[in-house]
Amino acid sequence: MIPSQRHLFDIPADVTYLNCAYMSPLPKASIAAGQAAIAAKGQPWHLTSDHFFSDAEAVRALFAQLINTRADNIAIVPAASYGMAIAAKNLPLEPGQEILALQEQFPSNVYPWMRLAEEKGGTLRLLDPPENAPDNMPGADWTPLILEAIGDRTGIIALPHCHWTDGALIDLTAIGKKARAHGAALVLDLTQSAGALPFDAEAVQPDIMVAASYKWLLGPYSLGAAYIAPKWHQGRPVEENWLNRKGSEDFARLVDYQYEYQPGARRFDMGERSSFHLMPVFKASLELLLGWGVENIASALAAKTSFLAEGAAELGLEAAPLSRRAGHYLGLRFPGGIPGDLLTRLREQNIHVSVRGTSMRVTPHLYNDEEDLARLLSALKKLRG
Repeated sequence: MIPSQRHLFDIPADVTYLNCAYMSPLPKASIAAGQAAIAAKGQPWHLTSDHFFSDAEAVRALFAQLINTRADNIAIVPAASYGMAIAAKNLPLEPGQEILALQEQFPSNVYPWMRLAEEKGGTLRLLDPPENAPDNMPGADWTPLILEAIGDRTGIIALPHCHWTDGALIDLTAIGKKARAHGAALVLDLTQSAGALPFDAEAVQPDIMVAASYKWLLGPYSLGAAYIAPKWHQGRPVEENWLNRKGSEDFARLVDYQYEYQPGARRFDMGERSSFHLMPVFKASLELLLGWGVENIASALAAKTSFLAEGAAELGLEAAPLSRRAGHYLGLRFPGGIPGDLLTRLREQNIHVSVRGTSMRVTPHLYNDEEDLARLLSALKKLRG
C-alpha cells in the first residue's frame, strides 16, 4: 500500500482536497519542470530543433507504457474533445446505424456523435441507467445493459471506463469483445480514469481512446494523449500541420512539401504539439505515476474510498459497493437529496468535494492522508446533526 504522498504536493495542512475528478493539483516536480520550461522560453536561443520533438516523443512513450501499447499508437492532443473529433472524422457510420452512449455521459463524448448521427443518417442512442439501480441505489451496473444493446445495427460505441457522476464501473474488455464481434467501433474517453484505474489497450482493443491530462494523470490543462488503433493510422487528421509530415525534423527543407506523414498515430498530433511550456509538466507527472504504478495507485485509492464509504454509511449515506464502482471514485447520496448548502458549508472548513447529478462526488488521491478522511467524516457528521 502506497503511503500518503502529500509531501510531493503543495497542499497546506489545513486543506482537505478530495476533488481530483474536478482537477488534480500538480506535483511539485511537475511545477518545477514547468517553471524551468517557461524560463527556457525566455532564452529561445537555447531551444534547438530537437526540442520540437524530444519531449513530445518522451510523453508519447510514457503514456504508451501506462496503457500497455506502443508509442506509435499515441497521438498528442489538447483535449478530450480533440480525440473525439479524430474519431468522428475517421470512423464510418452507415445510414440507419446506431451510436451507443450513456445517459448523463460527459458532453465531450456525446456532442460529436449528435452531429455525426445527423450528418450520416444514423441515430444516437443514449442508454438509461438499468432498472437494478433505482434512484436510491448509487452505482449503476451498466455493463449488462451495454452488452445487451450492442447488435448488428451498432456502428459506434462511445463510453468512459467509469461514469463521471458516481464512478460506476464498466467492463471495457467484455464490451470490446462484443463490439468486435458485431463490427462496431469502440471509442473511449478515459479522462476520469487513466492514471488511477488500470487500462490495458491490448486487452480492450479500442479503436480510439483519449484522456485529458489535468485530472488523474496529474498533468496540465490543455494537454492530453490519444490512442489510435493501427487500423486507423492511415486516416485523416483533424488539422494539417508541418510537424506531422515526413522529414519535419529537417527545418532547412520544410518547404519541400511532403504528402507523407510521420509514422503511426503522429499524423493525428495537434498543431504546436511541442508545447514547450506544458510538455515537460506532463512528462514529469507521467514519470511519477509510472514510478508508483497504476495498479498500486488504484489499490491505495480504493482503500481510501472504502474507508470513507464505511464511515458515511454509519451516518445514513449510501454508496455503491466497491465491486460496482471504480476504486478512486465515491458517490455518496443523502436521504432526501443533497443539502443545497452542502458545498458551501464544506468549503468553509477547507474541505473540497463536488456534486454531480444526485451524488456528492468524493475523489481522493495519494496526497490525501488519514487526517483528510477523518476531517470529511467529522464534517458530514455535523451536517447530519
